[in-house]
Amino acid sequence: MINSHAEPRRAYDEFSLVLDPDVYEPLPDDWLIGITDVVSSTAAIRSGRYEDVNYAGASIIAALGNAWGSFDFPFVFRGDGAASALPANGIMAATSALRDVAGFAKAELHLDLRVGLVTVGEIRANRRDVRIARYAASKSATYAMFAGGGLKWAEQQIKNGRFLVKPGRYAMKPDLSGLSCDWAPFPSQRGEILSLLVEPRDHTRPEVFAALARRVLAVFDAAPRRSHPLSGRTGMAREKQVSAKRWSEVASNSDFRKFDDGLRLTLDCAPDQIDSVEAMLIAARARGEIDFGLHRQSHALMTCLVPSGRPDSHLHFLDGMGGGYAKAAAMMEEGALAEVRQRAL
Repeated sequence: MINSHAEPRRAYDEFSLVLDPDVYEPLPDDWLIGITDVVSSTAAIRSGRYEDVNYAGASIIAALGNAWGSFDFPFVFRGDGAASALPANGIMAATSALRDVAGFAKAELHLDLRVGLVTVGEIRANRRDVRIARYAASKSATYAMFAGGGLKWAEQQIKNGRFLVKPGRYAMKPDLSGLSCDWAPFPSQRGEILSLLVEPRDHTRPEVFAALARRVLAVFDAAPRRSHPLSGRTGMAREKQVSAKRWSEVASNSDFRKFDDGLRLTLDCAPDQIDSVEAMLIAARARGEIDFGLHRQSHALMTCLVPSGRPDSHLHFLDGMGGGYAKAAAMMEEGALAEVRQRAL
């Protein structure tokens, strides 16, 4: 974290604990929330460019950390984008990094990256919040978890054209040192790789959503290694196989479970597990409690961040190879629109 005013008191090493709304602490009003989003990511993925989409999505995390001189700030990888938070004195670093990664995505990856920046105070003025907790995936890797609905609101506003960071006249190439996609895709060992998004409706009480999320996790946690998509065996990089010890560290430092204004999961599941959870979520949606989207695919993908100053704090971002979070988000939006149309009849 950056300073004591925004630092959670502890990092929780059991994921179920970060489902408790009481463990989240508010960011200061003057902090900045940066949002990135690959435009038309579903079409790019459909054309086989899933690795480029994930690389563009994670690029702001690498660019911000390298520009700021530390990766000790809250961020979350979302597949086709990311969200991050910096204190007010990071506005120059944040603005430059956002402009630079948008220019990089356009010039090098031929992808349009939508980028925006908004203050926590502006989010609160619109009756949302940004609160954070820390989840310790391992002894050397912690991830920020976000609650309060603020990131979801900010993303929607930026998609609607508000709070956009406009491209600069002279964009610099961002420093993406440490960011790589060197791993071959990981096939499912249990049946299917699941990308799952579950978000509470605005009126849903946090404790109601937490109870549902625990029921969902209980289904997946019953499988070996809690449905972790990285096999217990050693993994294969594109050029060579790594040692069992190194592979164990990589698997432990991956973000296959996170809370980002809702559940965001990449899991290796048996089809009956997915069916059971989907039925549970359909019922909850019918009760008006949640929106959800899921996507099934054969493989998982991993994008890695190994900070040059702290290689022991390597982080590994997971998504599904067949569209992953982007496809799950599209399903969630389609379900919400269908419900609106149904109510209008």
